[in-house]
Amino acid sequence: MALKNVIGIDHAVVVVRDLDNAAGNWKRLGFTVSPRGTHSAKMGSGNTTIMLDPDYIELLGVLVETEHNAPTRTFLAQRGEGIERIAFTAVDSAAGAEEIRARGFEPLGPTDFERPVTMPDGSLSAAKFRVFQWPIAEAPGGLRIFACQHKTRDTVWIPALMNHANGAQRLKQVLIVSLEPAKDAAHLARMIDREVRSEPDGAVAVPSGSDRADFIFLTKGQLSGRYPEVSLAGLPERGGAGLVLATSDLDAAKKAVGSSGVGSGSAVCVAPAAANGTLLAFIKA
Repeated sequence: MALKNVIGIDHAVVVVRDLDNAAGNWKRLGFTVSPRGTHSAKMGSGNTTIMLDPDYIELLGVLVETEHNAPTRTFLAQRGEGIERIAFTAVDSAAGAEEIRARGFEPLGPTDFERPVTMPDGSLSAAKFRVFQWPIAEAPGGLRIFACQHKTRDTVWIPALMNHANGAQRLKQVLIVSLEPAKDAAHLARMIDREVRSEPDGAVAVPSGSDRADFIFLTKGQLSGRYPEVSLAGLPERGGAGLVLATSDLDAAKKAVGSSGVGSGSAVCVAPAAANGTLLAFIKA
């Protein structure tokens, strides 16, 4: 039985060393980037977001070292910048936490937090969330997962932030490199009560639920086979590697990413070195 209170991918968290530099970098790739948000003192982190529909990308940085952000700091020290975790949309975080507990996974949370948001008219509001995590040790392919209930969607999905020069509309795939793709895919499938699907090149897909993006587990060699023109320098052998994005206009994507872009098959790609440790592949919506 699929989880009732946890539906597909909500957002991808890309951990960066310097938020302002990262925001400028993604702007240069044709994304509209939100103003910086600051989380609670306990969390010690800040973020900017790239809002898509129905999902988004979060650039996350540590502002002050706290116990809460120790795993993120460890990730940066060991791996460097890149996709650290993936959030699912939670319909009800408290009920979702009980669902995974019934399946043998002890949840962390739910926890409520918020960050201030300056709205387009200049007024100050807040984005409010209730989240829970699967156990930190349960990280298929080195990728942590959690679920996020949005209590104030209007302060997150702000229309002015959802139009991008590169035409990006939504996430289609999250790419995870693995030494054992089938094993790691099966691990994730157990955690979210989904089925696995074999891909023609030997990669293994796990649908995240609803009409949201799929997880794709593959070796670094298989990833290179999918995007042979793209340098994968800096990517680990295991962990979140890239995002496939649907764009309304491939020519606009090619123009927006400029010299950072490279054509690979039917996709316009940006190498991980040019996108804070994250391979980006734009495909026609």
